[in-house]
Amino acid sequence: MRVAMYYNNRDIRIEEVPKPVIGPDEVLVRIEASGICGSDVMEWYRVHKAPLVLGHEIAGQIVEVGAQVEKYRPGDRVAASHHVPCNTCHYCLSGHPTVCDTLRRTNFYPGGFAEYVRLPAINVDRGIYPLPEGLSYEAATFIEPLACVLRAQQIARISPGQTVLVLGSGLSGLLHIQLARSLGAGRIMATDLSSFRLEAARQLGADVVFPADHYAPPLLQEVNGGFLADLVLVCTGARQAQLQALGSVERGGTVLFFAPTDQGVTIPLSINDLFFRNDITLTTSYAGSPTDHWRASQLLQAGILDLDRLITHRFPLAQTQEGFRLVTEADTSLKVVIAPQK
Repeated sequence: MRVAMYYNNRDIRIEEVPKPVIGPDEVLVRIEASGICGSDVMEWYRVHKAPLVLGHEIAGQIVEVGAQVEKYRPGDRVAASHHVPCNTCHYCLSGHPTVCDTLRRTNFYPGGFAEYVRLPAINVDRGIYPLPEGLSYEAATFIEPLACVLRAQQIARISPGQTVLVLGSGLSGLLHIQLARSLGAGRIMATDLSSFRLEAARQLGADVVFPADHYAPPLLQEVNGGFLADLVLVCTGARQAQLQALGSVERGGTVLFFAPTDQGVTIPLSINDLFFRNDITLTTSYAGSPTDHWRASQLLQAGILDLDRLITHRFPLAQTQEGFRLVTEADTSLKVVIAPQK
């Protein structure tokens, strides 16, 4: 079968590898659509593991099931999680399945930028999501990123009427904007360096947008009745955004760091500033649980996202390199979807 083998962000080769052979408790999925995630182009994190096949936002059709698999059958339309939790460890039982050691070790093989993927037994048991009727394969590639956004906003305890600032209006930032709007956010503001993405943020629910190289706090106060943001969602790894976030949150507010930075990036943090500004919460969010994935599939079926506006590029497997280029440049693209069967 064909795969898009990753060597670095500028070197992705279409290669032939053996089609996966499944075991008795595994399934084989023919990949119909696979989204390129911002984390896929995080080269410092990926390149030392190369060559490998990336892609974890997948949707497709089950074509083979092992002899011991009873729940699924060939022809089922599904999405699937790359990482799944054990459900029994200290972290899972404490309500934090996305920091489970098992979740961070599990994966499907070889990766979503391939014609076929083998789902191991643990993924079959708790990481397959049947697609609701009418939900396309392209739309289903949003299940994984939306699950991550759902978990983040749950951690941040977003509530109706809150003022929300989204720093970074790439795909994850735009998902945050749309979900926050659907949950009743009072005023949503967004930043980005790209005018293309700022316009997308405006169209998808942001009340106010401004360039990321402008200092946010006075702009926030100008449009928000003298107040800063109740909730700041940092959806970019840029160091400047991390600094902006700390100065843009109102007393009693929350900053949620949704994206990793480049390797080795640190920022100064004054505990006194946090202490005397009263009740500032700094938190992070990583990945989504199986529950979050199921909820995401239901929200997608309900039509809360403007997918026509979010999907900007579609490529066959042979043009995966071009897709990576667009996502790396982070300017005139939002969601890039690879169709391995084309």
